[in-house]
Amino acid sequence: MVYDLTMLKAFYANYSEKIERIRTVLQRPLTLAEKILYAHLYDGKEVENYRRGEDYVNFRPDRVAMQDATAQMALLQFMNAGREQVAVPSTVHCDHLIQAYKGAKEDIATATKTNEEVYDFLRDASSRYGIGFWQPGAGIIHQVVLENYAFPGGMMVGTDSHTPNAGGLGMIAIGVGGADAVDVMTGMEWELKMPRLIGVRLTGKLSGWAAPKDVILKLAGILTVKGGTNAIIEYFGPGTECLSATGKATICNMGAEVGATTSLFPYDGRMVTYLKATGREEVAAMADAVAAELRPDEDVVANPEKYYDRIIDIDLSLLEPYINGPFTPDAATPISKFAEKVILNDYPRRMEVGLIGSCTNSSYQDLSRAASLARQVKEKELDVAGALIVNPGSEQIRATAERDGMISAFEEIGATIMANACGPCIGQWKRCTDDAERKNSIVTSFNRNFAKRADGNPNTYAYVASPELTMALTIAGDLCFNPLRDTLVNRKGERVKLSEPVGEELPPRGFASGHEGYVAPSNGKKEIAVAPDSQRLQLLAPFPAWDGKDLSDMPLLLKVQGKCTTDHISMAGPWLRFRGHLENISDNMLMGAVNAFNGETNSVWNRVTNAYGTVSGTAKLYKSEGIPSMVVAEENYGEGSSREHAAMEPRFLNVRVILAKSFARIHETNLKKQGMLALTFADKADYDKIQEHDLLSVIGLKDFAPGRNLEVVLHHEDGTKESFPVQHTYNEQQIRWFRAGSALNAR
Repeated sequence: MVYDLTMLKAFYANYSEKIERIRTVLQRPLTLAEKILYAHLYDGKEVENYRRGEDYVNFRPDRVAMQDATAQMALLQFMNAGREQVAVPSTVHCDHLIQAYKGAKEDIATATKTNEEVYDFLRDASSRYGIGFWQPGAGIIHQVVLENYAFPGGMMVGTDSHTPNAGGLGMIAIGVGGADAVDVMTGMEWELKMPRLIGVRLTGKLSGWAAPKDVILKLAGILTVKGGTNAIIEYFGPGTECLSATGKATICNMGAEVGATTSLFPYDGRMVTYLKATGREEVAAMADAVAAELRPDEDVVANPEKYYDRIIDIDLSLLEPYINGPFTPDAATPISKFAEKVILNDYPRRMEVGLIGSCTNSSYQDLSRAASLARQVKEKELDVAGALIVNPGSEQIRATAERDGMISAFEEIGATIMANACGPCIGQWKRCTDDAERKNSIVTSFNRNFAKRADGNPNTYAYVASPELTMALTIAGDLCFNPLRDTLVNRKGERVKLSEPVGEELPPRGFASGHEGYVAPSNGKKEIAVAPDSQRLQLLAPFPAWDGKDLSDMPLLLKVQGKCTTDHISMAGPWLRFRGHLENISDNMLMGAVNAFNGETNSVWNRVTNAYGTVSGTAKLYKSEGIPSMVVAEENYGEGSSREHAAMEPRFLNVRVILAKSFARIHETNLKKQGMLALTFADKADYDKIQEHDLLSVIGLKDFAPGRNLEVVLHHEDGTKESFPVQHTYNEQQIRWFRAGSALNAR
């Protein structure tokens, strides 16, 4: 089935003409990213040579996708927008609220009962406003989007940071907060700073144990977690053609871990094959008709240094399998050096659990290559040393994998098959361990491995690898095992070597049809009810507008030390149940961030009580007395997820300013959307001047203007004071959001 066929026909009918006009105006060859971006300008007449990394530009994306945890807040905001229907095709996917525990059947039943109020709200709101709804168990949002909605040359936004997964089909797909999604769903301009372009030239061909996942694991080590900020990663070169569409999607998905705006691949025959295999022959035919414009221009490929801001070369023929971690996805180590790293750093060597799946690696090809290793356990009379958990990416994948014997291959070696959902990847894992204080190691095919992310345990050392390598290490139960070189001892006492993984790119017999669980909108006029005493959902009240004055004498709520991701700011796991209730979820605000003054988490000095208290409790007390507060942080503040709760919670608790050394892209935008001040140090050394008992003022707001610094004044406890300039990236429209109290207020 082809969804939104009318929109797709209109898009492809005009696409080549748009690109030709853009090329004429700009008078130069175009990269693929530029073609898609310029073809989606909100006003097609406003074509000009926008400055990368500087100019804010308005776009008109083709569609919106939301997962259940973030859709709640997005739809609550949309309900305040006054529209009867969404302006673009939009979908909601129930994949985050299913906790992995006993197995698919039991866990989905438990989630359906536990989250009934939220699921009913999402279903009814979707039906009311013309939004497609995918029920619990239907699949992980990004896999379902790839199978049904992604299309070459298109542009979409999604309320999840791994939305770039759709770049595997040549689509610019960008993770955003709910307020950004509301802009698109209401038909308004969607604003984005014109991204810089990082060109990654792929040559050679993968072989043996190397997988598409290893491309992005290696690249993460090169770029680090912030090296792609405000940039699109565009892959090109002959090596792209050796990667399946789902392999490309894996690479694009994890581009979020280097801060990239999105990632994408040029259109090729592997995409055609995937489109046809997923029942979209019409889309493939339309894309074929404009194929030349779904790739970078020839001169761009021939002379990339002229058109990209940075070039990175990766030879796939020389690529080793990588393992990244622990605690950060950019700690990249090739398998040949990983054992040495484990021993040198005294990491827990025993590998206790292997987890295969997630939006990153749950395709048919991923499962088939992992299953080929699982079958070797019986063939070579081996024992499996670690526990194995598998999360299929969608009901279509699960049903096909079951039909083709892959599910049974996993189950025969003791695997637990979890729901077609995110599960442990986003902290939805009810893990039973013998001792939560004991350091332990797990290996996953997921995309993130921040401390406590998978199971809530700070003593879990999590590593990211391909499904193939995860499977091999699970069999061995030893982080120092290198399947390319080492042998295992079987039940006969013989030394045996695992054969290289093999698998099918797509099912030879086609995809099976499972119980996909799609509910089309009814477009009725039913009112959406939210109980006033609900603990899961809460209607939103507008944030107050700026009072026209400088922000004076604000207590320092928290000075953060080190990494502060959205997991530190607004934890997932058990807190996911409050994603539709701003007041309740605000109780977790910044509880994972480390206080620079005492080295502890969730412990800050409260100037009212003159004692230490929780971050949210202290902020609530300040708020109750009408006192705004301020947070100070280090580099790449807000790294990780797109969750706008990490911006809405401080706004709700009257935190008015986040002053950081630098911000992650999505989070900085989310702060601006909610009427916050996101400021950066002009001199990062000024971070050290801030003392625990300081009162801080932000001066110059009456003259707040693009490119003009503000001033922070520190009032120290001893009566002295000092000041320094701070920078910002606000444009005129974003300043209007601040003055109005939020972007929604400024509509």
